[in-house]
Amino acid sequence: MIKYDKNQLHYIVVTGIILYEDKYLVVKRADWEKAFPGKWTVPGGKLEVLDYALKKKDTSEHWYNTFENLLKREVREETGLEINDIGYVTSMVYIRPDNIPCIIVSLYAKSNNGNVKLCTALSDYSWVTLDESKEYDLIEGIYHEIEILDNFLKTGKHMIWEGNS
Repeated sequence: MIKYDKNQLHYIVVTGIILYEDKYLVVKRADWEKAFPGKWTVPGGKLEVLDYALKKKDTSEHWYNTFENLLKREVREETGLEINDIGYVTSMVYIRPDNIPCIIVSLYAKSNNGNVKLCTALSDYSWVTLDESKEYDLIEGIYHEIEILDNFLKTGKHMIWEGNS
């Protein structure tokens, strides 16, 4: 059984399902990565204080679009792509092997081109349909996120993952 500290701080992670010509970008983590080595996923990364603290506030006390700006930076760093039309997919919590909880906010965005230039933490990429994504060894949950987005794009209705609730 995992022991939890009720005062435990969380990591906040933003991931992005990137669309180009009706396909979704999946990327493969390098084999030397500590978390999920060699697994397929979508771009993203942890929110750090410097992602907003050195920027001018949008109100006297707040910064807007923190997740969106983080996603733009992470996608640019990891894939070389510029993105736009960012929207919300879902959220989830993951408990890391070191028992630190991560709140994951899954977003989506469009890319104007499919010319991916991977960073060293990623070893491969592919543009896939929802059905094609089943053929990849995805990190658990990634397929469901793509499925939620695919449903929204086809029906205009936002689906809430009912999983094991």
